[in-house]
Amino acid sequence: MFFYFKKNMEKVSLKKNSASNSLLEENILDWNLVQESFEKSFGSEIYSSWLKSISLLKEYNDHVILGVKTRFFRDWITSRYADKILGELKKHKISITRLEFKIEPDKSNSKNLFSNLQDNKVSEIKNSILNYNRLNPNLNFDNFVVGQSNNLCFLSAKKICSQLSRYNPLFIYGGVGLGKTHLLNAIGLELSKNNTVMFISAERFMYQFIKSIKKNEMVKFKDFFRKANVFIIDDIQFIRGKEGLQEEFFHTFNSLFDRSSQIVISSDRAPNKLDRVQDRIKSRFSGGLVVDIGNPDYELKLKILKKKIIEFENSFKEYPNLNESVIDFLAKDSNSNIRELIGVFNRIVAFSKMSKKQLSVNDCKIILKDVYKNSKITTIEKIQNVTSNFYSISLEEMLSQRRSRPLARPRQIAMYLAKKLTTRSLPEIGRKFANRDHTTVIHAVKTIDKLCLNSEEIKKNVEEIKSIILSD
Repeated sequence: MFFYFKKNMEKVSLKKNSASNSLLEENILDWNLVQESFEKSFGSEIYSSWLKSISLLKEYNDHVILGVKTRFFRDWITSRYADKILGELKKHKISITRLEFKIEPDKSNSKNLFSNLQDNKVSEIKNSILNYNRLNPNLNFDNFVVGQSNNLCFLSAKKICSQLSRYNPLFIYGGVGLGKTHLLNAIGLELSKNNTVMFISAERFMYQFIKSIKKNEMVKFKDFFRKANVFIIDDIQFIRGKEGLQEEFFHTFNSLFDRSSQIVISSDRAPNKLDRVQDRIKSRFSGGLVVDIGNPDYELKLKILKKKIIEFENSFKEYPNLNESVIDFLAKDSNSNIRELIGVFNRIVAFSKMSKKQLSVNDCKIILKDVYKNSKITTIEKIQNVTSNFYSISLEEMLSQRRSRPLARPRQIAMYLAKKLTTRSLPEIGRKFANRDHTTVIHAVKTIDKLCLNSEEIKKNVEEIKSIILSD
């Protein structure tokens, strides 16, 4: 009995030792070499902005602990580069299976911050306002084509130019390629005649924010962005999930609002649909004038195409060889946004010039088969209905937040087919699926692509659903 107990205790002890051995430090990594591989793999810009400051804190047999400066850095690196960083580390040490990031502020920088401010040695943000105001003189009110879907946005934009701060902020939202940036640019051009205008994308704002943190230039950053009479920021949805950036933007917004500066914002969704954005920020957005810009209808697309023909004539001193039936086809038979429509027009004109003939509608259908194939009947709504019927579930169940396999798989297939059979963007598809994020759509597409390779049943089901959609 004693022998048995002793033997079992030895087994337990061996297991504990084995478990602890996996956590023993095994210093193999040469961090200088690792950093060199980061720079080669990610490129010098990403490396210098995000990865150069990463330090190696602890190295174990199967994982490493890396140090980063702030929570914002940790969240940003984890969401975008963690998998690739792990892959690079495995090249140097194959046993590594996971990463941990620990916030470790740069003490030397924090010590120098106060003295820098005291001595007024904080370097100025070198770029002048003009460098940030990348206003395009061609994107003005005069060449913005107005239709039923965008008339309210257009009138609102014109109104704030004549009555500054009457509607503050002006929040314009809508899908990709519908003219939001054009309107913001037009507002900036109009108001820059008599005002200090700051026109910047949310991504650029974030980049400058990070740069200022790294260089201890936050005082200059705040002063720089809060002195404008007109502050225009494009694609504000970019701040979703970035807590540090949202905090700074909130205070910038309040500072501008308090001094009656006009604020203009664009987004791909309404303020209340901006998930992972602080409620207080969404409340500020909703407190002004909120207008949406819809998909172009037939009349608007026809006006845009005729305008492009005039522009072509003026530029090349010749008429694009397109008859009325072709122009009507381009305007009527597509679900394209404005940007895609212009791309389609350019393709047809190019083919017409190269072939030196006037193209027929049938010619256009062949040239544009990737864009126009079944465009009349293939909508996201139809894909959703066909898929839910195929799996004998309700549409409400498929769009719900439930993640059980019988509901999640049809939902992923519907997202997959929406990406394959329509010209809708990832954010647009996500919104049609109960306002899911575009990353969810990406995951669904990758999952179904993989399953179609490995599962004959899934592949067969997808093809059958696709056939039903396209046959109606």
